[in-house]
Amino acid sequence: MTFNKNNKKRSWYLIVTKPQSEFKAQENLLRQGYVTYLPLVQTTRRRNGKKIQRTEAFFPRYLFISLDKEMDNWSPIRSTIGVAGMVRFGGIPVVVPENIIVHLKNNETEFSLQLTEKKELKLGDQVEIIDGPFEGYKAVYQKMKSTERVSVLLDIVGKNTQVTLSVHELEIA
Repeated sequence: MTFNKNNKKRSWYLIVTKPQSEFKAQENLLRQGYVTYLPLVQTTRRRNGKKIQRTEAFFPRYLFISLDKEMDNWSPIRSTIGVAGMVRFGGIPVVVPENIIVHLKNNETEFSLQLTEKKELKLGDQVEIIDGPFEGYKAVYQKMKSTERVSVLLDIVGKNTQVTLSVHELEIA
């Protein structure tokens, strides 16, 4: 599947957005008539002890835009609400290869979300504790205790101590 087959002069470029403004930038670019693509992913975050599912940008602070180098007016892009600029090398906007866009589109579910696979933890993997009383500490994964609980070795005052935590409190380091 290709997106630019109607116009061989069109190429994909990369927009840098302001922090957490991917959706706002896309909305404003679409309103101006530009063609954009924002790959999305479903994430689970913990907020106040509750799991919340959110749809977020697959590449935080970036979105793709399809432009014709000769026909499109590029000047309004940089002043669009939510846009910080374009990715450039040597002052020239970088062309994103079409096959990257095709690969991302082919990797989407029927709900237009990127397919992601959860990495299985293995004995000895380094993990970071992202929630709870040990938040910010690094640990070594030991084993699954149940579907929701894991055992890790935590270095507390120079001694490895086995601690059982929720699987949602860990992130692979």
